Amino acid sequence: MTDIIKAARPKRTFFAVSPIVCGIFFLFCLFTLLGIWQIHRFFWKINLIMRIEERVHLPPIPAPSKSEWPNVTTACCDYLPVQMTGRFLNNKEILITALTSLGSGYWVLTPFETEDGSITFINRGFVPMDRKKQETRLAGQIRGTTKISGLLRMGEENGLYPHRNDPMADLWYTRELASMARVRGFLEVAPYFIDVDQTSGMHDIPIGGMTRITFSNNHLTYAMTWFVLAGGVLLSPVIVTLYNRKSGDQQINK
Repeated sequence: MTDIIKAARPKRTFFAVSPIVCGIFFLFCLFTLLGIWQIHRFFWKINLIMRIEERVHLPPIPAPSKSEWPNVTTACCDYLPVQMTGRFLNNKEILITALTSLGSGYWVLTPFETEDGSITFINRGFVPMDRKKQETRLAGQIRGTTKISGLLRMGEENGLYPHRNDPMADLWYTRELASMARVRGFLEVAPYFIDVDQTSGMHDIPIGGMTRITFSNNHLTYAMTWFVLAGGVLLSPVIVTLYNRKSGDQQINK
């Protein structure tokens, strides 16, 4: 009787199971690579946090001049306290859509011209949505020569749909400095912008000093999740085989 049941079972050839094996192998590799990527992100975030904590409390230094722009990189300069003297070109400001702890609104980035004629975008701070129009915050505009201080930040890439910058419509989601410069008629601007600190603001609007300098680091948890999934995928054939074997034995004993 046992021989009859065994003969009745369809034979599983290599070609029959190979798609399943390939699928399991693919998922195992995918989940493992995602876990490794999260490990890399974990250590990257640790280095980022350490770099920021070391820099933000340093005394401000003069912002890199035009001749130094080619040497400005994230590794050497991001989050570095700097100061600069010049004048705001208030009629050429750009509003960047922002979501902050104070709610939805905009970052006000205003071109800042120094004595040598070079231009640097300055993030003067946050304004709520009902203060978008410049005429609602004229008192906050700074005219004439002034000195500002804040944290140097590197320019950003364009965002992904639906949060892609639309220069023609003057709609901005990221601080894409080269595109911002072209729209405002500048041939060249600094490859960085400056987030002003609270002491650089003379009025309540825009609200400065809101640079994010604290970051969570959950990448190790994410990595463990991917590795557990990879292990589960790898063990799934064993579990299925044991289950089928148990079911077959129960069928034989009936």
